[in-house]
Amino acid sequence: MELRAADGSFLGDVGFWVERTPVHEAAQRGETLQLQQLIESGACVNQVTVDSITPLHAASLQGQVQCVQLLLAAGARVDARNIDGSTPLCDACASGSIECVKLLLSYGAKVNPPLYTASPLHEACMSGSSECVRLLIDVGANLEAHDCHFGTPLHVACAREHLDCVKVLLNAGANVNAAKLHETALHHAAKVKNVDLIEMLIEFGGNIYARDNRGKKPSDYTWSSSAPAKCFEYYEKTPLTLSQLCRVSLRKATGVRGLEKVAKLNIPSRLIDYLSYN
Repeated sequence: MELRAADGSFLGDVGFWVERTPVHEAAQRGETLQLQQLIESGACVNQVTVDSITPLHAASLQGQVQCVQLLLAAGARVDARNIDGSTPLCDACASGSIECVKLLLSYGAKVNPPLYTASPLHEACMSGSSECVRLLIDVGANLEAHDCHFGTPLHVACAREHLDCVKVLLNAGANVNAAKLHETALHHAAKVKNVDLIEMLIEFGGNIYARDNRGKKPSDYTWSSSAPAKCFEYYEKTPLTLSQLCRVSLRKATGVRGLEKVAKLNIPSRLIDYLSYN
């Protein structure tokens, strides 16, 4: 049964569910002076709209660092979830604002919130912010976080053709052959017809023979005689060299955090460079 307040708004777990408030508007627009005045006058910083968006969500999505700071200092819930399950950290990553991401993390935002939707790392890969991707990985982001629609962060980065993000993920140890309905990142690379992406994934051990739920290999999504098709044809006829296979094996052996572990073993920098994709 729905509960309504006298003004017709819905009564939820956190106060009233309302339309956007002046706090939401000031936070989204970056109007710090007005936001500060509203806070000082007693306005609730955790008021949620009908879709459970808080002022902190609104500020984070627009990359309004000063407003995020004001809201957090005033007691805004750092891991509040909107109707889609996204937290302010997810929204900050979607905006590509590294400063907002750093600020939210400093206030205890969970880098791996228990979500059934896209994680902060997924959102950073969607926005194409390799700086945010790198920071999230440094603080322990799950490289294999799985979203039922997008797959892993690597799937997202490949589908959006964000090569810098793909490189950061792979160098950190992301599973190049992780599957979403049997579809790998290499399938995505083939679909977007990006030769540089295809080569990078194969260099990291991408399986050119993997078949998706339609029984298709990555090369099946290319046009005959196109550059991507020729790339796959080359690798089918010319398997990875022993040196390349050793590199792939070493990357796998270093584990999830890949080169970070290698670096701590006092291994010569030239070997780390050898393992990295430049």
